[in-house]
Amino acid sequence: MTETIDSFHRGRFRLVQPLGQGHRSGMDAMLLASLVAAERPCRVADLGAGAGAAGMAVASRLEDAEVMLVERSSLMAEFARRSIALAENQPLAARVSVLEADVALTGRARVAAGLADNSFDHVIMNPPFNDGSDRKTPDALKAEAHAMVEGLFETWIRTAGAILRPGGQMSLIARPQSIADIIAACGRRFGGIEITPLHPRPGENAVRILVTAIKQSRARLILRAPLIMHETESHRFAPDVDDLSNGRIAYRRK
Repeated sequence: MTETIDSFHRGRFRLVQPLGQGHRSGMDAMLLASLVAAERPCRVADLGAGAGAAGMAVASRLEDAEVMLVERSSLMAEFARRSIALAENQPLAARVSVLEADVALTGRARVAAGLADNSFDHVIMNPPFNDGSDRKTPDALKAEAHAMVEGLFETWIRTAGAILRPGGQMSLIARPQSIADIIAACGRRFGGIEITPLHPRPGENAVRILVTAIKQSRARLILRAPLIMHETESHRFAPDVDDLSNGRIAYRRK
């Protein structure tokens, strides 16, 4: 399999990724990682981590974060292990681990796999969010990483609710059309939901949403001001988005 070694956070860490097969991480993973803000040591689980981009980005920015990359695919989990082992990633390697496990596991099976109840301060996720009716890729590995199945958000958010400590934060990135499914899946597990739409440019429709929620919170939902990704008529990222994607700042909750 052809692969690349890609630089993130302006060279502060690198990632081994498949080329032409499977999922390749980019801006979505970096913005997801920016949702984790912590002033003290914390444990973070990256569900469906792939090669580990989002989780490693958290570890790159937060020196006291311990990150577990949870990935079902043995192939992608091996890419994550190889990424951690890169010499360039030595400063964060001791704080990042890989767990091969299915996010859909429940109860004792989930605990036995290594995902114990009430054990993380943050859970981040970038679930497959392409609609099943979208054009299908012949790449089975990429299809598994991209194609959404019925009940996906209920499954992933249920796991997040189980493994988070009370008061812990769940963060995810998704398409805007998934808002109803996400809110329904949060149910009584999560409150204080904050949703931020991501717009490519002023006047263009949102293409992604950033969502955070707090376990057992009863606070009301907040629809935050949008993030505009690019400057008008330009491919250059807006300064605040560039800071978020390169690990200079966190996108803090209201």
